[in-house]
Amino acid sequence: MENLIHEECGVFGVFSPETRDVASLVYFGLFALQHRGQESAGIVVNDDGVFTYRKDVGLVGEVFDSEKLQKLGLGNMALGHVRYGTTGGGERRNAQPVVVNHLKGNMALAHNGNLVNSYELRTELENQGSIFHSTSDTEVIAYTITKERLHSKNIEDAVAASIPKLDGAYSLVIMSPSKLIAVRDVHGFRPLCYGQREDGTYIVASETCALAAVNAKFIRDIEPGEVVVFTKDGIKSICDHCGAKKSFCVFEYLYIARPDSVCEGCSVHGARLRVGELLADAYPIDADIVVGVPDSGTDAAIGYSHRSGIPYDIGLIKNKYIGRTFIVPGQGVREEMVSIKLNVVPSVVKGKRVILVDDSIVRGTTSAKIVKRLREGGATEVHVLSSAPPFMNPCYYGVDIDSRESLIAANHTKQEIAKIIGADSVNFLSIEDVKKIAGTDGSGFCYACFDGNYPTALPTNSEKSRFERKISTNPKFAKKDNDN
Repeated sequence: MENLIHEECGVFGVFSPETRDVASLVYFGLFALQHRGQESAGIVVNDDGVFTYRKDVGLVGEVFDSEKLQKLGLGNMALGHVRYGTTGGGERRNAQPVVVNHLKGNMALAHNGNLVNSYELRTELENQGSIFHSTSDTEVIAYTITKERLHSKNIEDAVAASIPKLDGAYSLVIMSPSKLIAVRDVHGFRPLCYGQREDGTYIVASETCALAAVNAKFIRDIEPGEVVVFTKDGIKSICDHCGAKKSFCVFEYLYIARPDSVCEGCSVHGARLRVGELLADAYPIDADIVVGVPDSGTDAAIGYSHRSGIPYDIGLIKNKYIGRTFIVPGQGVREEMVSIKLNVVPSVVKGKRVILVDDSIVRGTTSAKIVKRLREGGATEVHVLSSAPPFMNPCYYGVDIDSRESLIAANHTKQEIAKIIGADSVNFLSIEDVKKIAGTDGSGFCYACFDGNYPTALPTNSEKSRFERKISTNPKFAKKDNDN
């Protein structure tokens, strides 16, 4: 984790009643999910059981062009993935989807989430002879399902049998030679839904915005613990493991999901507007303008403005041509990163008392740079409001918060944070208020990164690089002096 919280992964699947250019549908769907991951992208096309795929590091538009899409060929099924990894590094070997060839056929798998027992599962599989080619927990899931498939009558039974063995967060899209399968962990940490196009093609996606990108009508969310199977004969639902207490990640509403998506029946844009209104009720500040940190702080800033009556204005401009994976060539240049990504509009903030609304405050480094830029632009006061409660604990379910020591709110008071980042005041959305944003009683959500109440057992090893470290420290893999 650097200065900002990193996103999730995005998954996308297509099941068409006829052979067609399914790769292009996945391509457009992945573009709509690009905000969920910028490390790598991949697409697998299924043409009568023959899998053709391409995956690599980079953004969707960097990994694929028209020529590369054409090489994937036609098919009736496909799945795709955009990655930000919370287990394993960002190398090409960890790009998804994972493709497995086994005794009973091919399987491709795309995963959003993070297992808490991946270390134990991988160790068990390695002791049984499994050979891993990546350092992500997705390959652990793929091998667990493959192992079950060897003595199951079909792929969906193997997937259902694997659910009790997989602990943690996983929204999966799986492809066999004849079936597309969507499955969600029993707690429903991560979003997953499906819809249908007018031509009968079914689409599975992490968010509804990706359905809209390919003109698919939303049908419903996949239920926690549910396995949904798409075949030429129709749709089948397996709910052998449904019914556990739901723990949907509330940070999907605050930051991860796109504003035009609907998650668990709640508009993300509407939820963020409510955040701003709740902040205005809790922290009435005497100021001249409200400014949001683009893009995920904008909706809450508008909500604050509506409730408080203080005008909203665009005081920060984001450079749209720099991706979130913008490579900083050195530490000296790294310090100028904020001025490259965000520019202040001096005519808006000069001589003004500014309320700055951001989606969260993690380390505080980025917040400090933004506050400094606003003051250089002429702001007389800067009051920082966080749309999220204080981050106090690591996340083990897919958001890249893996160290309590790096979280500024876990180690400092609000007054100390204000001094550190150079603001006149700093305030956070309360845990009580965050439970109100989805328009429910607050149950059915995970707030563990805020309150420490984890829905699952905690992992014994939570390092993002745990598998790389395991290999490098294992004497079996150490290079001997007399090796040739």
